[in-house]
Amino acid sequence: MTDNILQNAIELILPYVIAALEFMGIFVVSWSGIKSFFGYIQNSFFGKKLDIKFDLANGLATALEFKMAAEILKTVLIREMSELLILGAVILLRAILSVLIHFEINSHKKEIKDNET
Repeated sequence: MTDNILQNAIELILPYVIAALEFMGIFVVSWSGIKSFFGYIQNSFFGKKLDIKFDLANGLATALEFKMAAEILKTVLIREMSELLILGAVILLRAILSVLIHFEINSHKKEIKDNET
């Protein structure tokens, strides 16, 4: 009985939590894009030296973490093997993207460090 109540509560609440995490990821991507665009304008027209590449990559990596958290929570709601395979593929793709973005951030940091010396 208690398990059934808990399962119903999870099935009722979890979609809202997942949607909130997805929205947070979307917000972070949007904010990072807008912020980087204005940084690009400042660099191009006003001669500033803002590191927009790092800021955008960092924002994308952070957004991917929110999206991955939502995907992990979705595993609780899975009922069929086909859903699990699709979700697994999405998680794998997002993990690969996350690794690539972190690689890009690290190579950019190394490039900046090498230019300073």
